Amino acid sequence: MKTLVVGVGGMTNGGKSTLSNSLHQLIPNSCIIAQDSYFKEDSVVPVDNNGFKQYDVLTALHMDTMMSEVHSWQRDPQSFLRQRGLIPESVTQTVITDVYVLIVEGFLIFNYRPLNDLFDKRFFLEIPYDVCKRRRSSRVYTPPDPPGYFDGHVWPMYLRNRLEMDSMVSEIVILDGLKPKDKLLDAVCRDLFQEIDRLRESDRKS
Repeated sequence: MKTLVVGVGGMTNGGKSTLSNSLHQLIPNSCIIAQDSYFKEDSVVPVDNNGFKQYDVLTALHMDTMMSEVHSWQRDPQSFLRQRGLIPESVTQTVITDVYVLIVEGFLIFNYRPLNDLFDKRFFLEIPYDVCKRRRSSRVYTPPDPPGYFDGHVWPMYLRNRLEMDSMVSEIVILDGLKPKDKLLDAVCRDLFQEIDRLRESDRKS
């Protein structure tokens, strides 16, 4: 069984979810694990001296739970997909003889070394400050962003996390989030399908 683990990271509102969902639709035997699904309860997220909730740090996330999900996929991708209804129960094991692809999406996936070490491919979406702030202000969060939250917490933490990521991570493809979505998708798909074809070929030779 061949597997491919893909990381789709980036800043808030940079297009991570859109790209990940589009990849999932195009790549057979794929699934998504999204980091945003593992935030801790608001009541346990600490507050800084300015009264801003510290959401943009790894300690605000249940990374142990997220890693358990990733390891569950690694142990048996087929069962993982079946349990989530992504492979019909009527499909027999002999029918599925392809590469399994896990897409891990999130804003701090490359800053958590145990997770980053698992990626075969890494993509990071970035957009300018003004675009990021405008997109962030147009979305509704639960709990909602308080006044000044973007400039007082979100953007400074992005800059800090980005520096940390750059010091930790190699072999990462930086994507311009201002490019048309179809152009971004085409570029990433070409890269991933080349790797999938390579894995299929190595499987045939073995």
